[in-house]
Amino acid sequence: MRISSVKSNKNTTYYVIRDIKKDGKRSTETVENLGTGEEIMIKYNCKDALAWAREYAKKLTGEEKNSTRKVLVPFLKDTIIDKNTINGVGVGYLFLQQIYHELKIPSICKKAAKSHSFTYNLDSILSRLIYGRILSPSSKLSCHEYSKSFYEQPDFDVHHIYRALSVLSLESDDIQASLYNNSKNIIDRKSGILYYDCTNYFFETEFEEGLKKYGVSKEHRPSPIVQMGLFIDGSGIPLAFCINDGNKNEQLSLKPLEQQIMKDFELSKFVVCTDAGLSSAANRKFNNYGERSFITTQSIKGLTKELKDWCLDKDGWQMEGSSEIFNLDDIEDMPESRNVTYYKQKYITGYDEEREIEFNQTLIITFSPKYKSYQSAIRNGQVERALKAIKTPSKLNKSGQNDYKRFIKKLDEKGKDAALRYVLNQEVIEKESIYDGFYAVATNLDDDPAFITKINKGRWKIEESFRIMKSEFKARPVYLKRDDRIKAHFLTCFIALLVYRLMEKKLDDKYTCDEIIKTLRDMELTRVSDQGYTPHYKRTDITDALHEMAGFRTDYQLTTEKSMKGICRRSKGL
Repeated sequence: MRISSVKSNKNTTYYVIRDIKKDGKRSTETVENLGTGEEIMIKYNCKDALAWAREYAKKLTGEEKNSTRKVLVPFLKDTIIDKNTINGVGVGYLFLQQIYHELKIPSICKKAAKSHSFTYNLDSILSRLIYGRILSPSSKLSCHEYSKSFYEQPDFDVHHIYRALSVLSLESDDIQASLYNNSKNIIDRKSGILYYDCTNYFFETEFEEGLKKYGVSKEHRPSPIVQMGLFIDGSGIPLAFCINDGNKNEQLSLKPLEQQIMKDFELSKFVVCTDAGLSSAANRKFNNYGERSFITTQSIKGLTKELKDWCLDKDGWQMEGSSEIFNLDDIEDMPESRNVTYYKQKYITGYDEEREIEFNQTLIITFSPKYKSYQSAIRNGQVERALKAIKTPSKLNKSGQNDYKRFIKKLDEKGKDAALRYVLNQEVIEKESIYDGFYAVATNLDDDPAFITKINKGRWKIEESFRIMKSEFKARPVYLKRDDRIKAHFLTCFIALLVYRLMEKKLDDKYTCDEIIKTLRDMELTRVSDQGYTPHYKRTDITDALHEMAGFRTDYQLTTEKSMKGICRRSKGL
């Protein structure tokens, strides 16, 4: 090991570095930041900072050489282990901790603490809530117990968590804005494209109170819900969220959160992509102003007859990179057309009475033979289920919009021997089939239709984000009662999603969510007497990638107590 220095205008900062091999090439890594020369002289009571630093590096080199010696640990088969002692410690959280500190969340907590009067460690509580939400999602009490399995022990009590939730709720907007600004130092935020969607979360209660209201549940549960609106950027990284009453029209949630983004995040030029459920005329007009634009899914069935006929007309279709005009009947027998998407567009003029300006949109309709086959296969499977259900009519009840029971028609034959019969509703099946393969979007952009369609396809990222929060992070059901704590609960879920998504990017999107989280959960070390720790997990390509990402390793055959403390410091950027 040796000393490296960086000079500034007023002082010199010293680092302990060592030579390493990375990807087959020689490189260096920082072992420890010793501080400035002035800090070293004051802290260690020396007159020559450089001389002290060189002696310190020499000492570390000697300790490192000694660490390679073989260690014999005596175990006695007739000796019982100490009571109340756990020899296993979790270290998977250290990789999350590195990103947590790169986001400068400890500084955010320190700033929040200045506005409130409390004695507990807000940073420690928030970090454990985030690590626990990713690694072992559960109640706040269980999260506190789970955090005791980490190498670094919690320094707070359970009742401190609930007090901290109230503070986090008050600071939520500022925290989101700070996270966005700090994340730009970690990854290039593609804030020119924003995806927005809403979902809801249910509570294990039957009573409405505060935010908890009966509304249309995405999971069809007869329980009070709250509504979450979420913005992510073009890379799928969370940007901002809001929590609203469960009975609120989700279309009304877009504008307030977007205004908050423009104010707190200082963003003014972006394209908002939404699904058809959020594509109200008011939302489109709001984003038809200044440098804002919109791309929204458009229901073909909801269009006027004139536009619907134009969408389904088989003439006038184009293909990217070709000036040829196609008829859909002509391409059905062309094998090469299966993976091609055809399109056509139509300008729709209108008028915004509120702003007294023209409100023009472009309707882009696409047709994909592959998508047609997919939709047809899905419906055929539902028809088969409908045929089976007809044989047991007692199980039939009211159907939903996408329920296979919509294909069943009830015939009520009147008379002395009246019988109630069920048959397939061929009319509904035929009406749906004419839309197979078609997909429409509306936008106020003048870009190439293929580019606009490509942007719109990115909406799957926000749908996946909701799935991760509901499944892997188990964000629901929610057991909290107070509105401020409910909001804080979802803030921790939002930050956990942000930390996880950044980790995905650092790992080059090579691994699935299940693979990453399971690996982190399994990463434990076993204490070996007083000699140190040995891995109690399987080394894999993912563990290697995590260590490469973090710049430290926990998979040596033996890691001493001193080395573990050094790993913890490095995970915090110290």
